[in-house]
Amino acid sequence: MPIIDLPPDNPQIHTDVATLLVDSFRENWPDAWPDLAAGMQEVQESLQPNRISRIAINTDGEVLGWIGGLPYPGYSGNVWELHPLVVKASERGQGWGSRLVADLETCVWQRGGLTLWVGTDDESGQTSLSDTHLYPNVLEHLAQLQNLHQHPYEFYQKCGFSVVGVMPDANGLGKPDIYMAKSITPRR
Repeated sequence: MPIIDLPPDNPQIHTDVATLLVDSFRENWPDAWPDLAAGMQEVQESLQPNRISRIAINTDGEVLGWIGGLPYPGYSGNVWELHPLVVKASERGQGWGSRLVADLETCVWQRGGLTLWVGTDDESGQTSLSDTHLYPNVLEHLAQLQNLHQHPYEFYQKCGFSVVGVMPDANGLGKPDIYMAKSITPRR
């Protein structure tokens, strides 16, 4: 099943992708894209020329997953942010997320990128960093990071990402953002 560029002129696919985004983030990150309008805005922003927007589709043209990437400001195209990644609930655990990440890495490498990073928020008590005052020993807490309720950071680790930091209280008191990154430079 192919992974292709998100077509810029297909309103039905845009609606399908936006719906997938809203539905998938509703449980643990309800404020990320609270409604279809917010999801549609994210889809439209992903189509800007400097961004990457890719979808996985089946033979019937049904959207199974979506991934996006954008160059991170200030790093001359060397660092790209993975934003967003979503896979249809019925398709999770079948390798679509990993394939989308690998595809994005290739696209970023082709644009001269060297590092891919992702911020993965914990707003609902999914890790040991949530609901905890992380200061002044932030790195000690980070070294003890545990996945309590299926937080996606372990998925990203399986894709080769490393935890590189945390921003305490990024989303409110006790709601951190976990930073992860990986090199996409081919090994010599």
